[in-house]
Amino acid sequence: MKILSWLLIIAGICGLIGVRVMEGTLFYDPFLDYFHEANKNIEFPVFEWGKLIAGHVFRFTLNLFFSCLVIYGLFKNKEWTLQGAVMMIIVFMISLPIYLYCIHDRFETGYLFSFYMRRFVIQPLIILLIVPMFYYRKQVISKES
Repeated sequence: MKILSWLLIIAGICGLIGVRVMEGTLFYDPFLDYFHEANKNIEFPVFEWGKLIAGHVFRFTLNLFFSCLVIYGLFKNKEWTLQGAVMMIIVFMISLPIYLYCIHDRFETGYLFSFYMRRFVIQPLIILLIVPMFYYRKQVISKES
């Protein structure tokens, strides 16, 4: 059983890394180069709203799946995995419209603000909070037992 847990964790981490490594070919994101350039004076990219939103939703779905593999592999608890997924969905549902507004506003709300909102949309940052939270919960439950 421990081997299966480790395989799930490794598969999830490799999947998350794979999403990041393949971002240029897997997803439609004309802002990839815009935010990777150190020079902030490059021209605002031309893009298609539908393809952009679909690309972000697809990327989120992959990140969600691989993050859930990691959570389940670590804690072996379906309820906690579902709770983690719900938390990630909530963060995505909050951050995506804010990021889309930033794009609509042509990043007039601020380059760094837009940059970090984009991070919450395209990266599974929330897992960095969920794993320690569930680990703490597991420790509290084991002390109560």
